[in-house]
Amino acid sequence: MKILDRYILTSFVSTLFTVFIILYFIFILQGIWLFITELAGKDLDFFVIVQFLLFYSPKMVPLVLPLSVLLASIMTFGNFAEHYEFAAMKASGISLKRAMQPLSIFIAGLALVSFWFANDVIPKSEYRFINMRKEILQTKPAMAISAGQFNDVGAINIKVDKKSGEKGQYLDNVTIHIKSSSGYDNKAVIRSTDGELESDETSNILQLHLFDGNYYEDVTPKSSSQMRRYPFVQTSFDKYTMNINLNEFQDEGDSEKITNTYHMLNASELLYTIDSLETSLTNEKKSNTANLQVRYSNIYSPYSPKPVGDDKEKGKKSDNKNIELSENILEEFKPFSQARILQSAVDYTNSLMFNVESNDASALNQVRKINDHYLAFYGKFVVAYSCFLMYFIGAPLGSIIRKGGLGLPIVFAVIIFIIYHFVNTFGQKLAQEDGIVPILGAWSGAIVLTPLAVFLTIKATRDNGEVNFLSFFSSIADFFVNLFKSKSKESETI
Repeated sequence: MKILDRYILTSFVSTLFTVFIILYFIFILQGIWLFITELAGKDLDFFVIVQFLLFYSPKMVPLVLPLSVLLASIMTFGNFAEHYEFAAMKASGISLKRAMQPLSIFIAGLALVSFWFANDVIPKSEYRFINMRKEILQTKPAMAISAGQFNDVGAINIKVDKKSGEKGQYLDNVTIHIKSSSGYDNKAVIRSTDGELESDETSNILQLHLFDGNYYEDVTPKSSSQMRRYPFVQTSFDKYTMNINLNEFQDEGDSEKITNTYHMLNASELLYTIDSLETSLTNEKKSNTANLQVRYSNIYSPYSPKPVGDDKEKGKKSDNKNIELSENILEEFKPFSQARILQSAVDYTNSLMFNVESNDASALNQVRKINDHYLAFYGKFVVAYSCFLMYFIGAPLGSIIRKGGLGLPIVFAVIIFIIYHFVNTFGQKLAQEDGIVPILGAWSGAIVLTPLAVFLTIKATRDNGEVNFLSFFSSIADFFVNLFKSKSKESETI
């Protein structure tokens, strides 16, 4: 390796490592903020918290790595241009294209590593992370309830003054509010002096045993006079057991990550699962179609006798008779029976419509699940390509703006990455709802920014990016200004 190549590679790698560590730490802090309710006040060991964050952190790499490559590229090549190192290279006959070659090989290796990381490491860490969250609640059920505050758990709101015992399973002075179906008020209140939590590692049900307490429930008043009295029912008990679903303790914002398993599959497993899901969807559609055909066949009236004999005139007469019979068939029944027949027809039609809508909703959910698996599959390749994309945007951009450090490069990097992340998120959400094909949704951000990478690379390698970079954006602005002006003139003439 030549000295120049070693110098460029060392400068880029050191900057990339520093930027990656800083951004990774910021994203980990964001994860701590998201799961602060699961970590704070749970009496967790320091090793458990570190392990919790260690299993959570790998999923941040697909976000942090492209941004780190982009920022490191802008900073490195911007620093070279700012200190006239590129001028010295060009004076020695070394072009920007030649200077980018060693880093291009390094980025290719980094892309392969990122694909391996997204395909092997992230699914395993996601599996361990979800199971660890589940294990914390199952092996230490008291961690699901913090003392001294109300804990909102699905349809109940529970508060305990004190926890004791080896696992904190013994509770003192328990207050439970059971919400109504609307969720805006309390349906019932339970107060008990003592309580005990019991769980099984093989079950998602947490049992709460309450001792020596009272159960209060509001009674729906039947008159205005009873309404002014606020009636309720009070029941005393020596022991009362409640079953609580542990899945309700999961963060609602993270429910998609808990219920779906495509994050825990590698590329080959995703393809196998996609094939199974598509086969299941096809069989479900065939079954629904056959069921509807059978139900629709029951609609036709049995009064459809075929013409008897070979005489065409008889056939025509019988056909006319059949038509007349089918149009006035209700007149053969009494008015009361006619109403019942019409109501039965309406009920049967509503039943068919409900069946069709249910089938459509079930098929749509299945399609969404298939699209999620496709997005997860394509996402593993998008991570690798994004390293190339951000490098070929950042390196020419740094040589054009001629600014290193953490000032202007951060502004450009944040703007570009926000555009990339926004387009990616929008494309994935659209693909999940089956608005576009999954491959287009997964690659939407790369498709949008690839022309920018090509444009910047061409401009930088031709040594005319310094002048035309800003004029490029001004020409785009002038185009839209002139477009609006021409439309306003046309409206005035009209």
